[in-house]
Amino acid sequence: MAQRNLKYPQNVPGSYYVDDTCIDCDVCRSNAPQFFARYDDDGHSYVHRQPVTPTELAEAEEARQGCPTDSIGRDG
Repeated sequence: MAQRNLKYPQNVPGSYYVDDTCIDCDVCRSNAPQFFARYDDDGHSYVHRQPVTPTELAEAEEARQGCPTDSIGRDG
């Protein structure tokens, strides 16, 4: 389970975030590239845009649930 106190500083403010357990597997970026991006300096994903609409929330949630390391959190 992702922990907010371990989230990467590249995440934009909001309820979704990626923490430092990310293994850079590309699952979230493949499933929801409109919300998740890669930080190339040390190879991890982060949230670059928060979902807003119900459709966007469903897409971000699908990416969160598909994360093999549970590195994507949702608080709020």
